[in-house]
Amino acid sequence: MTIIQQVCAVRPPIDASLRKLIAARRPGYSLDADFYLSPAVYDMDMEAIFGRHWLFVAVEPDIPEPGDYLAVDIGRQSVVLVRDDDGQVRGYHNVCRHRGARLCVTPQGSVGNLVCSYHQWTYTLNGKLAYAEHMGEDFDKSLYSLRPVRVETLSGLIFVCLSPDAPDDFAMMRAQVEPYLRPHQLRETKVAAQIDIVEDCNWKLTMENNRECYHCAVNHPELTVSLFEFGYGYQPSLSNAAQMDQFEQMSAARCREWEAAGLPSAEREALDSCVTGYRVRRLPLDLAGESQTLDGNAASKKLLGTLTRRDLGGLSLWTQPNAWFHFMSDHIVAFSALPLGPEKTLVRTRWLVHKDAVENVDYDVQNLTAVWRATNAQDRALVEISQQGVRSPAYQPGPYSPFTESLVDKFCNWYVGRLAAHYLD
Repeated sequence: MTIIQQVCAVRPPIDASLRKLIAARRPGYSLDADFYLSPAVYDMDMEAIFGRHWLFVAVEPDIPEPGDYLAVDIGRQSVVLVRDDDGQVRGYHNVCRHRGARLCVTPQGSVGNLVCSYHQWTYTLNGKLAYAEHMGEDFDKSLYSLRPVRVETLSGLIFVCLSPDAPDDFAMMRAQVEPYLRPHQLRETKVAAQIDIVEDCNWKLTMENNRECYHCAVNHPELTVSLFEFGYGYQPSLSNAAQMDQFEQMSAARCREWEAAGLPSAEREALDSCVTGYRVRRLPLDLAGESQTLDGNAASKKLLGTLTRRDLGGLSLWTQPNAWFHFMSDHIVAFSALPLGPEKTLVRTRWLVHKDAVENVDYDVQNLTAVWRATNAQDRALVEISQQGVRSPAYQPGPYSPFTESLVDKFCNWYVGRLAAHYLD
């Protein structure tokens, strides 16, 4: 075992105040301010959460052909994903084995080999060092392959884990979730649009906002044209009892209909009961019931995979700690959140359509992206005022609604539980 391996094998020390912060987490309430503000907590997050769990970072259509690569920054680390000559997706630390230069400087491209621009050390797509000039006759290239990064795919979604000791329950999640995703055949799609935004907030506020629809009716007029917020938690009352009953009856009927047609739809949820937490469910949509668009109609004329019906509602998938997805009959929207600092988060949104769909013939990009461009901008404003609020000395953790914010509570329970497992157990 090397010195680095020995150091990494020891649980990293944290001071008493941080240990107390983790241990004092109160379920049912929002997190203490330090979880959103402290540089020390941010360092813990990057070590224990983003350094040791499965992270969604890309889709296979990002690198459709051999030699295609994509570089993704995760905190201080960078990962390069590449499709090798056999069509396999591989991951490497984006660091040349010579003197540590960044290997792939351009975020995305296509290459025959991976070549460091500094001294031209050259690596094959399977990570082997193939060329290193001026290193002498005794130099053994086999000792200087690129450092691998663990990669798993889920029906075309690419996840990486920076730790060699990755959680071993990814296969369990795949077995549960893949039947839901498979009919949409994501590997047979292309990225029609990608938009990156930077939110001035801690990454956990981004994720908490995503895990509830308490705020949707007032803040997301474009989204709630087609999306029923009832499906994401709602408190029954005299004013909405008839609507909720109607929604539940419709959801149950559509679920039976879809499942009879071979489309798994019933909820499966393990957001805080598994290391690799997830939730998946297919829900009906309003209006035409086809897609998350401004009129509820499909945004692309060419349906995904071998699907023949447009009115298949929206299949939602959430994965801990950093992603959420919406699968419809005609397109897929994939979101990832990556921390850039204690109070800054990159949110990357991809819209995918059938690989044979033709822009301006089968779909219009503005129409395809309209709902989530508006919703992302609205969410950005909301999480940024949340960040401003937790900076105040007057901030105290507030209670979650047991009806509309139970999934937020599960996210926070999962998050603090993973910190405790890493630092306290």
